[in-house]
Amino acid sequence: MRYIEKLEARIKLTGSALCVGLDPRPVPGEGIRSIPDFLRQVVEETAPYAAAYKPNIAYFEAMGLAGLEILESLLADMDREIPVILDAKRGDIGETQKYYAQTYFEHLQVDAVTLSPFMGYDTLAPFLHYEGKGIYLLAVTSNPGASDIERQSLADGRRVYELVGDMVTRAQREACTTDVGMVVGLTNAAPDVLTKLPDAPLLVPGLGAQGGQLSSLSGTGRKAPFVVNVSRGILYQNPDLSFGEKAARYAQSIRQSCGEDLLNF
Repeated sequence: MRYIEKLEARIKLTGSALCVGLDPRPVPGEGIRSIPDFLRQVVEETAPYAAAYKPNIAYFEAMGLAGLEILESLLADMDREIPVILDAKRGDIGETQKYYAQTYFEHLQVDAVTLSPFMGYDTLAPFLHYEGKGIYLLAVTSNPGASDIERQSLADGRRVYELVGDMVTRAQREACTTDVGMVVGLTNAAPDVLTKLPDAPLLVPGLGAQGGQLSSLSGTGRKAPFVVNVSRGILYQNPDLSFGEKAARYAQSIRQSCGEDLLNF
């Protein structure tokens, strides 16, 4: 089964395009002792509403070797029917990328990984031939600095993020066994952006704490599956609600806003 098929199946099963971000922060005075139980509780309560999970590797790396062991243990215990997108944003020369690919796809066995494409197509090559896996290329992200590079105009009038779209199209044309999608931040997503990008899977951060509006995703006519990530909004905000209650509310909000676009693949 290709990655895109696994993602589509999960979205259809749950009726949800919610991606739950896993960004653990040690509690002051407790260190990392409570992190494993915290993450397992998040996953257990949100699973009915999760189209995917997105652990951000930086949060685990910040805890040292113990943090990476927590990530490895967490991944080993997760339901393999739910896609896991590792947020790593790696981008390096091919030889180094080969080892990143081996670490994420072969050792950690995640389903997909985020990559930075700005060193060129050859840096993606080590990731492109893993059957059943996916990658998401940073195209136009949710931070204000997206205007510094990603949204800049080229000499021919196009935008830099359209070059990333060209890489996605090339991978599709070359029939790579890895499915290639893009990261498009909700705060910068708009019809004038989405219509310039190929119809490929989207990972959409920016809902919740970052203030993105779901209305920017509706009516686009795209067929490839998308997931909308929420991290802080589920893990740390509104502590009076359970993780499951918050996930259910976000899933419903996405469903109501996106309507037919949610299951139009």
